[in-house]
Amino acid sequence: MPTNRYHHPDRQAGKPENSLTAPRDARPKGAWYRPSLLKVILLLVPLALLLGAWFEAETSTLQSRLLSDYGRRLSYQPQPGITNAVRYPRQGPFDERLGYVRLPMLLPRLQVYGMQVAQQAAFSPELLRYVDAGFYPPYREKSQAGLTILDSEQQPLFRFRYPRRGYGGFEQIPDPVVSALLFIENRDLLDERNIHANPAVDWSRFVKAALFKVGDAINLDTPAMGGSTLATQIEKYRHSEDGVTSSIEEKLRQIASASVRIYQQGADTLPARRALLVEYLNTVPLAAAPGYGEVNGIGDGLYVWFGADFDRVNELLSQVQPAGELLDGQGLALRQVTALMIAHRRPSHYLLQNREVLARLTDSYLRLLGRNGAIGHDLMEAALAQQLSFRDFHQSPAVQVNTTNKGANVVRNRLVSLLKAPLYDLDRLDLVAHTSLDKALQEQVTAHLRSLRDEAVAQQNGLVGEYLLRPGQSASLHYSFTLFERTAGGNQVRVQTDNTDIPFDINEGSKLELGSTAKLRVLASYLGIMAELHQRFAAMPTDDLAPLRDPARDPLSRWVLEQLIATPDLSLTDLLQRALDRRYSASPAEGFFTGGGRHTFGNFKPEDNGRVPSVREALQQSINLPFVRILRDVISYISYLQWSDVDRVLKDDSDDRRREVLARFIDREGAVFLQRFWVKYQNKTTAKRLDTLLSGLKPTPVRLAVVYRYLFPEADEAELAAFLKERMPQQTVSAKTVHSLFKQYAPDAFSLQDQGYLARLHPLELWLLGYLERNDNASLNSALEASREQRRQVYNWLLRTKAKNARDSRVRTMLELEAFSELQRRWKQLGYPFNYLVPSLASALGSSGDRPAALAELMGVILNDGRRQPVHRINRLAFATDTPYEVSLVLAPQKAEQVMHPEVAQALKLALADVVKQGTARRLQGVFHHADGSALEVGGKTGTGDNRLVTMTGGQKVKSRALSRTATLVFYLGDDHFGTLTAFVPGSDAKEFKFTSALPAQVLKGMAPILEPYLQRAETPRQE
Repeated sequence: MPTNRYHHPDRQAGKPENSLTAPRDARPKGAWYRPSLLKVILLLVPLALLLGAWFEAETSTLQSRLLSDYGRRLSYQPQPGITNAVRYPRQGPFDERLGYVRLPMLLPRLQVYGMQVAQQAAFSPELLRYVDAGFYPPYREKSQAGLTILDSEQQPLFRFRYPRRGYGGFEQIPDPVVSALLFIENRDLLDERNIHANPAVDWSRFVKAALFKVGDAINLDTPAMGGSTLATQIEKYRHSEDGVTSSIEEKLRQIASASVRIYQQGADTLPARRALLVEYLNTVPLAAAPGYGEVNGIGDGLYVWFGADFDRVNELLSQVQPAGELLDGQGLALRQVTALMIAHRRPSHYLLQNREVLARLTDSYLRLLGRNGAIGHDLMEAALAQQLSFRDFHQSPAVQVNTTNKGANVVRNRLVSLLKAPLYDLDRLDLVAHTSLDKALQEQVTAHLRSLRDEAVAQQNGLVGEYLLRPGQSASLHYSFTLFERTAGGNQVRVQTDNTDIPFDINEGSKLELGSTAKLRVLASYLGIMAELHQRFAAMPTDDLAPLRDPARDPLSRWVLEQLIATPDLSLTDLLQRALDRRYSASPAEGFFTGGGRHTFGNFKPEDNGRVPSVREALQQSINLPFVRILRDVISYISYLQWSDVDRVLKDDSDDRRREVLARFIDREGAVFLQRFWVKYQNKTTAKRLDTLLSGLKPTPVRLAVVYRYLFPEADEAELAAFLKERMPQQTVSAKTVHSLFKQYAPDAFSLQDQGYLARLHPLELWLLGYLERNDNASLNSALEASREQRRQVYNWLLRTKAKNARDSRVRTMLELEAFSELQRRWKQLGYPFNYLVPSLASALGSSGDRPAALAELMGVILNDGRRQPVHRINRLAFATDTPYEVSLVLAPQKAEQVMHPEVAQALKLALADVVKQGTARRLQGVFHHADGSALEVGGKTGTGDNRLVTMTGGQKVKSRALSRTATLVFYLGDDHFGTLTAFVPGSDAKEFKFTSALPAQVLKGMAPILEPYLQRAETPRQE
């Protein structure tokens, strides 16, 4: 049976075949041209997709629903403590400027400085995935931000906003500005016919730009065209690296991020589109200007580039049908705004380099605006008739004037150090700093101190008189004031100010001789030693104490032993009172070996010379010589601790320990000289170094030969002869003499010390020049390390038997230096600000210098029963508030350090109260009161510094030049407030002033009406 070739073996017999599978000749006639279902589907699907895409592009219906729902899930929420659910940006001009990029580095640094994270924003899981995918997080970004400093009452102490000028909302923008921007950049942005429109994509421009890009890729001659909208431009200049679109991938990232950002605010995008226009005008980058820096926003651009007033420009552009001068002004305003809108495309190119090109482009756009009805014909003509006049930055610099006060500058400078950011960058951070300063009190005190420059006000405050000012001197005085409040969380700075117009801060940035305030530090050390000795000996049986009264012991140890033997159960409090009652001579007749030589000291009042006052009396009247002798006893005590039988080290030349001391002296002394010579010759060429060396040397053939042969050992006789002829042109040196000099003064013929002697130079100066000649890139440290043996050789004479007196002097000097080094360490525990004390008993009178703020810190230790609390000026930092990067830090609790015996602190406090009751600060007696009218306890210490440069010849003073004069009062007011007040005259004018520390005491008295209400309010404790 024949088989049908169209028969399918699986097909059931008799079942009709499907027309789609039946052979063509078996189908009904004409069925081949009828559309099948598959054809219909294949035709309709692309058409439907195209129609759907067109409909979505026109209406944005689907994306508005999807993205608005999705955007709401891209959230963040501040939460207590630290979180890992956050991603900080790594790039972007705005993210860098606002500090968001720095936060991952800043947070660990701030924690090292004692701050802890109190609150931090955490990303939702969706937002984490979104950002990890490479998109920019959507949130309402800040068009204007900057540093804000709030005082202790949350009042603004300083506020910087950048950009400085801008529109507060869409309704504030004049119609011509809106029309011009839309025409130039995004014509359909505010089309109200489609409330769901996505402003991130202009589909027609995007498709054209894409096609042109493809054409360019295959080397077709196609025009360049951008597909950016305002929304994507904002994403670009805010978040893209360097503010540019570096790739197609980056462009797509901008579009996606902008779309999500827009729809996160809701499916109806018209409000967000209006906000885009405001943000663009407020933040568009417009290059950087000399003396001003980065320029952003039309408002700042108008001011910086054209010197135009932003408010006036908007007022002109808001005029309806102006005429005459108003129309001309409106035309110029529009021309300036339009030029800036065009300049954004290449800001530096147009605004700094090619202003004529910018002018021509502006004309073109103005004509287009007029012809297309974006602006009226009259306005177009008026704008075309105007010329752009750029600011002359030399004649009229665009300086940013900040109204700041001393308190704000103190905080800003502290933030600069804390955040490692210069002031320019600091002010532009999105940061709120909470400070301990009290704005109202700060302003009142500052105003009062400034008013004291007025002669009449100074007279009213009693500042003219004996030990005060002379008539006419008030205007020259600088006053500096700090006030601290002791709280459970630390010492809070409430006021830190002065009456100068300079940024320099006398309180913290100076090193001044503050005179007798140093006596407070000496007294603290003296009483501290008494407490140490009491703790060491008080528990010992009396019989064991007697043998310890060795005459070789230091005077303080012997005295305490005598007191404990006489009164075995003597308490520390009583011992300290006896120590304050000890008497020291005020006689200036004695000479003191100190600072490497013999010195004498004088008292301020000659009538004190014959007195033998108690320590407390010497403190009250600020008598010098007793404190010089107290410090001598303190140094003697420290030396005894360091060397036990120190007298033997000082006197017995056979004591092996002397060689150890002398070795240290030699090392130190040689290093001191070497450092001086290094400063003299650093950064000089060989020729300059030689000129400098020989300029102070009387030239002779021998001296020059010694120097030349040492410095240039490879030179021959001819070169030596040429050198001698060059340096001594008026003298002829024979060849025979040159030959003799060359042989006799060979580099290895004499020791370094002898060569220095022959050349009449310090041997180490000669050595250093030779070292620098052989080591081009030498450093001071390398020179010090390389010179150890030479320094030892230079001072070998000290070890000779006949030089015992010289050795004694050096040993004594070195022991004193080491004792002062230990004293500096003790003072450092109490807040002394410097790493070096002048190793001289003159430090008792202020020669080592001090800072007012450091003295105040010592007063804080005394008020706080011997505990040193941290000093706070900044209590809280809040970065990026109301953003995904929000984080706030607070000071971590810090435990106070016990640096002084409580009994010593109490004794010092009472002694300082006596200074006010019957001493040099008695002007303050009864001045301050509690809220109930009772007298407030006040204590303090005064000091006067007459800082001069003295020239001595043969041990006699031959010249004295005034450098400055200071008078300081360190004080406490009640149990919780303390501070300093300093009067200061810098420069040579100081020689005309004779004021003493009575001046700051009188100034503080005059401040009572300002301070007393604050002190009484502060009696109610507050939380920091």
